[in-house]
Amino acid sequence: MADKPSIPKGTRDFSPLEMARRNHIFDTIRRIFKVHGFLPIETPAMENLSTLMGKYGDEGDKLLFKILNSGDFKSKLSPEELSETPAGRLGTKISEKGLRYDLTVPFARYVVQHRNEIDFPFKRYQIQPVWRADRPQRGRYREFYQCDVDVIGSNSLLNEFELIQIIDEVFQALSLKVVIKLNNRKVLAGCAEVIGAPEQMIDITVAIDKLEKIGLEKVLAELVQKGLSPDSVTKLEPLLKMEGSTAEKLIFLAGFLEGSELGMAGLQEVRTLLAYVEADPLGSEVELDLTLARGLNYYTGSILEVKSAEYAIGSICGGGRYDDLTGIFGLEGVSGVGVSFGADRIYDVLLQLERFPQRGDLDTRLLFVNFGEAEVKHIIPILGRLRKSGIASELYPDQTKMKKQMNYANNRKIPFVALLGEQEIADGMITLKDMETGMQERLTPEQLVERISSAK
Repeated sequence: MADKPSIPKGTRDFSPLEMARRNHIFDTIRRIFKVHGFLPIETPAMENLSTLMGKYGDEGDKLLFKILNSGDFKSKLSPEELSETPAGRLGTKISEKGLRYDLTVPFARYVVQHRNEIDFPFKRYQIQPVWRADRPQRGRYREFYQCDVDVIGSNSLLNEFELIQIIDEVFQALSLKVVIKLNNRKVLAGCAEVIGAPEQMIDITVAIDKLEKIGLEKVLAELVQKGLSPDSVTKLEPLLKMEGSTAEKLIFLAGFLEGSELGMAGLQEVRTLLAYVEADPLGSEVELDLTLARGLNYYTGSILEVKSAEYAIGSICGGGRYDDLTGIFGLEGVSGVGVSFGADRIYDVLLQLERFPQRGDLDTRLLFVNFGEAEVKHIIPILGRLRKSGIASELYPDQTKMKKQMNYANNRKIPFVALLGEQEIADGMITLKDMETGMQERLTPEQLVERISSAK
């Protein structure tokens, strides 16, 4: 007996209904990206490991899916090389490519590679899957989609403000209540200076990024383990415990960062961005979160993260400013900023909160019953008219029992069924049945189009 087919852990199949719901998310996000003037690109699923390695920190590098070189890669290696330890050295000789970890690093590579074809500032969006060799758990997958939107070639904080507006518009359109968390990596770098550990900025941000997952005590313990002195950890602790309004946090930071030029510059950026938000208030809450760090190494300025205010699942959107990313690929002095929407987590939130449109709004709107070949010839032109009007419509393909066809409509949650029999043909009318109420009405083909359109 053959083994039951399966898929790798951390990946998922999607049914037609699930795909309709996912496309609802993608279409909503894409529409708002386009309204703000962003242009679409796509990049390959796999990139050279030289492109990916070293961009996400040591922990990120460990989560890269690596692809074995094609052909007999072992033939090029000596017995000594095949027995090498650690395996990491051998890995570089048998694998030169990997699946992309995110869309930002490939985007930076794209910008450098196509710099002579791009008008700066370049506003791009990208909706594609990414892969991470993570431990699968609720809300965390090995294959998932990101919906990225970035501006590169401009230092203006107006770009950050526009991204915050886009975040707000997307979640308002999806009927989700969220909190947009804001911080600045320059502020965090200033804090590292103030506590006397500027060279351990990365260790500090990686640890702080785990605060919500492992708690304050374990974060402080990890910082000590990473080599921070007890005095530095003691100085940092008030920052991690700070609560209160945005105004109170700004006052606290002004005192905490005194003496750090970089930190005060970051604080001024925070103030400017919050002033933009105040000038055009959003539907979503914006919160200054002093513990927000974003663990990825390439962020250099503003950082953003979005949490659902109604369902606990972790970040559903995040990003920030990166000043040095293209420099890694040879293009210096080009600053960028972007955010990424986690479509899979957004899907889970919408599903749990029952915020998706009704199935009938995502699927076929009207089904014609098939009474036979003579009736089909009359249905075909009406079906064409409905589809040209943007109404998703079907004709049941087989002439079979009425009960079977109606069960098909019920199972598919198709809201309307059209009957075109001998009497309807003779009268030039169509009988339309509302599957929810059971009500029937007789309409001309023109009236049918209008009726279904108005029922959307």
